[in-house]
Order: sequence, then structure tokens, then C-alpha cells
Amino acid sequence: MFKNAGELSTDSEEEYSEISGSELDEEITWIEWFCHLKGNEFFVEVDEDYIQDDFNLTGLSAQVPYYEHALNMILDFEDQDDHLPEDQQPLVETAAQMLYGLIHARFILTGRGMAAMLDKFNAYVYGVCPLKACEEKTQAVLPIGTSDILRQSAAKVYCPNCREIYFPRSPRLGCLDGAYFGSSFAHLFFLTYVHLQMQSQPPPPFVPRLYGFKIHRSVKDNLRKQKELQAQARKSSSSSRQPAETELVEQARRKVEQARSKVQAMQASQQQQQQQTTASQASQQQQQASQQQSSQQAAAAAAAPAAQQGTAQQADEEMKDAD
Repeated sequence: MFKNAGELSTDSEEEYSEISGSELDEEITWIEWFCHLKGNEFFVEVDEDYIQDDFNLTGLSAQVPYYEHALNMILDFEDQDDHLPEDQQPLVETAAQMLYGLIHARFILTGRGMAAMLDKFNAYVYGVCPLKACEEKTQAVLPIGTSDILRQSAAKVYCPNCREIYFPRSPRLGCLDGAYFGSSFAHLFFLTYVHLQMQSQPPPPFVPRLYGFKIHRSVKDNLRKQKELQAQARKSSSSSRQPAETELVEQARRKVEQARSKVQAMQASQQQQQQQTTASQASQQQQQASQQQSSQQAAAAAAAPAAQQGTAQQADEEMKDAD
């Protein structure tokens, strides 16, 4: 998939392409630095006065995070009022590269942007068409995006001769987001530079041959019919297997339900046995308690007369002693 904008930046000196030592010694703008990074040679340098016009940036603040910081980074403005922590600085750099890509897609629709892209088109920066008929003419191509929204599709190339889009031969171009070039630029470019678009009909499609003879259309039709019949046969066989599989599944479900009911019945019987055992133990304890109570009452009843008799004798003895 295409590369995120943050993956384009690096601190390595190898990322610079075609920058002389004297140019490195001089102070360069962020736009010049970004466009000379290795893999960013497909971009053109957007004029700063175009970026400073707020009308040209309408709607981009909702698509890019850290919009104000990213815009200040592109224009080399210092954020003196609002400083971000160092851990958020890479996010701002990524947002700046995303914002520049979206601005680039709008700038190349202008006259100055198309003139800059014309130079790259004539220099075959974006490669040639991979189609055989176009490759023989070394037909140059232009980048195009199938969507104007970020992270929807990677950049492709458009050929004005065969009027088709292809995956670019350069992997670096294929890593860029298609929204950085837009879906309208290539067509507007060739409407502006009509002489670059082929006026003839597109080249005929490739015709397969066997030993120099064209393969008749009926062969393809027969092969297609055979595939359809095979697909129908597979579908019918699968549908015939479905009832048998359904019956097996139903049988397994019934067995599981039977086993589950048996387990539940066994658990219920065990619970009943436990309840019966508990009830019998409780009745035994009640019987023992009643027997103990009755024996205690009998002993108390037997001991009461003896105690009364002893008390009477003691009273008689005390009266005798008193006399």
C-alpha cells in the first residue's frame, strides 16, 4: 500500500537527490528541501504566494491535523506563540507533508503548475506506458489518482495514447498517495496541451494466437461454458450433501439432549435421596430428644416424693430439738 507522508522524511544525507554541495551550504526553504528528497522528485515546487492565499487552501484544515503548525512549517514561519512538545514534532512534520501533497494536487491544476509538470512529462520522470504498442513509441505518462481523498488509493500513471491507467514502474511513485496528484489533473493537462495527446484511435488490443492463427471466439465461449457447468455441478453436489449433513447434525443434537436429560435425572434422584436421608436423620434426632425429655420427667417425678419425705423428717427433728 502507499506510504504515509511521515515515512518520506529522514535525516540521512542519502535522501537528497541532485543537490550540489554549494546548494547544501546555502539555506534552502522547506519546499525545496522536501521536493529534493529521494522519492519526492515527482513533486513540483509550489509557489509560496499560492500557499499564502487562503482561498487556495479552502477545506484543507478539516483534512490535516495540526493544520496551523504544518502550514507554518511549510512556509518556514516560526511558531512563537504556541510551542508544541518535542514528542509531537514528528506528527507536525507528517501533517506538513500531507498538507503539501494536497496543496500540490491543487497547484498543478493552475497554469504555472501545469508548466512545471510539462517539464517533468517531457523528461520522462514518470516513465513510459507499459503497453507494447505505446512502449514502442516511448509514450510518456502522467501520474493520476483514482480518488481525491487521502489514503484511498496509491498513485497510478495515465497514458494519453491508449487512454488507460497502470501501476507505475517506479516503486517510489507507487508509494505516494494518489490524492497528491488528484483524479482530474491528467485529463485537464492533455486538454490544455492538445498536441501531446494522440489524435488517432487507441491501439488495438492484443490478439492471442496459436502458431500464427487467431484463437476463435467459440473456444473462449466453450471454456467459459465448461467453467459454468463445473461451478453448477459443484453447487449441486454441495446442496445434495447438505441434507445428509443436516441429518447427522440433528442426530448428534438428539444424542446430546438425551445424555443431558439422563444426567439431569440422575442429579434429581441424588437430590431426592439426600433429602430423604436428611429427613430420616432429623426424625431420629427428634425421637431421641423426646425420649430423653420423657426419662428426665420420670426421674424428676420419682425424686419429688422422696424429697418431700426427707424435708418432713428434718422438720420433725428440728421441733424435737427445740423442745
